Amino acid sequence: MADFDSFVVFAEMRTGSNFLEANLNALDGVTCHGEAFNPHFIGYPNRDDILGVTMATRDADPDRLLAAIRAEAGLSGFRYFNDHDPRVLGAVLGDARVAKIVLTRNPIESYVSRKIAAATGQWKLTNVKNLRSETAHFDEAEFVAHLDRIQAFQVTLLNGLQRSGQTAFYLDYEDLQDVEVMNGLAAWLGVKARLDGLDRKLKKQNPAPLPAKVGDFDAMERALARLD
Repeated sequence: MADFDSFVVFAEMRTGSNFLEANLNALDGVTCHGEAFNPHFIGYPNRDDILGVTMATRDADPDRLLAAIRAEAGLSGFRYFNDHDPRVLGAVLGDARVAKIVLTRNPIESYVSRKIAAATGQWKLTNVKNLRSETAHFDEAEFVAHLDRIQAFQVTLLNGLQRSGQTAFYLDYEDLQDVEVMNGLAAWLGVKARLDGLDRKLKKQNPAPLPAKVGDFDAMERALARLD
């Protein structure tokens, strides 16, 4: 059985990482502290600290927060995106005591979801009555940049794991709806707790198929056909 001191969820915006975090936190003895190393906030917007470590202290010395997360009772971790503090990536990627969870999503789906969230200002949804709708506009150059960032980050993760002889637990966006997969993750983490069902407080914001969410869908299809 794996023996970890902490964990990190490697993900991107609009990949389902909030939903994954909610279900990790539903496991007894597991705590995920949000985007602990987001350069614009600590953990979550409008929060002052994590485990007594303030944002100013974290920025001056990210190892202080890493140490606090490792030392917390149970198994604790955080979500890390490609634009988070790069000092942290080097500190955790080669450390076999940090469990790596890699969450991915079809990049065009995450791109469209991000465009809609930016247009509506709605990044989380707990009540479908409050859903705000908007149509995304596809920008080929913007999407290519989005894709390049994702691919570069995934290559960095893969190479880091290969060089240190580690493996990660890989999840796709659709896997998050399978309670057996979530319990498989709990087993891999070495956690005894299991989920009877998924935490569904967070609602899917854009359940419609892509053609209904993109205003210039035909142009998007033509652009995607040119890409590898």
